[in-house]
Amino acid sequence: MSTSSHRTKAAQREHMLRTLLQTGRAMFAEHGYAQVSTEALVQQAGVTRGALYHYFTSKEALFHAVLEDVQRSVAAQIVDHTSEVPDPWEQLRVGCQVFLKASLDRDVQQIMLIDGPAVVGWQEWRRMDAAHAMQLLRDVISQLMADGVLKPQPIDALVHMLSGAMNEAALWIAQAPDAERALAEALAVFDTLLAALRCKGPASQMSA
Repeated sequence: MSTSSHRTKAAQREHMLRTLLQTGRAMFAEHGYAQVSTEALVQQAGVTRGALYHYFTSKEALFHAVLEDVQRSVAAQIVDHTSEVPDPWEQLRVGCQVFLKASLDRDVQQIMLIDGPAVVGWQEWRRMDAAHAMQLLRDVISQLMADGVLKPQPIDALVHMLSGAMNEAALWIAQAPDAERALAEALAVFDTLLAALRCKGPASQMSA
């Protein structure tokens, strides 16, 4: 088989995978996992059922891939917004803000926060979260603790507690009657929470 044929097949495979992921993401976000049938998925994607099962063994397998895609997107948003912030403390604050603001997005609400833990299971959901947003949180907290900005304490415990608080707050925001108001309240409370974890002294004054 020629090199061009290999490239063509690879491009076709990539296009099919992206089509299925985009279709699944849109339908799971709009209707919820339980209300999306396999038949509706393949019709919307314009593929056969056999094509779907060639790439994913089940609707749940497709959802798992879509969930990971959503989590990667949220992590990418955090990186985009914090990469130009030189101060690690501000990186932490901005990263937390971006994560909570993402809960206003319909796909994040339905796929990552509501359906995710139920469909893939809590342990798998936590593993996926640890590989994306939680890892970014761990990195910046480790840096801040090494710099003496955060009070010395067990890093694993702090990372899990902050991550759990943000996930719970994000779910609360997603289900609140007034999501914008809930977001504003959550951001204010999280700033207060982070400030309480910071060492006191001239070298660690709160940023404006």
